[in-house]
Amino acid sequence: MTRILLVEDNELNRSLVRAIIARTAEPLLQGVDLVEAETLAQAQAALAGADGFDVVLLDVHLPDGSGLEVARGLAGRPDRPAVVALTAAAMAREQTAAMDAGCDTFLAKPYTSADLVRTIVEHLS
Repeated sequence: MTRILLVEDNELNRSLVRAIIARTAEPLLQGVDLVEAETLAQAQAALAGADGFDVVLLDVHLPDGSGLEVARGLAGRPDRPAVVALTAAAMAREQTAAMDAGCDTFLAKPYTSADLVRTIVEHLS
């Protein structure tokens, strides 16, 4: 079963991702186990658990720190999931910072349903 960790402090944005994943016809996203974290601390706790993740959808700006700390913390792990930075800060320097922190992909908010699904599937394939 595919496991995705959604790290996002905004309930509306979490709700949007839930709806996109639930409504997609993409076979790789059928029956996904979507785990949600609202803070950096919750994300780190979820990643420290015994069950691994295939993809982390990572908001960069969290109330208790930078989401990029999650990406940095995953560096070198043999079971490292793909990390997709999600942020409204779409300037080149933010994208560079995300990639330097270890993110695999950068997706600027607002993104379309198709963009999100395509990005996840690219990392699951």
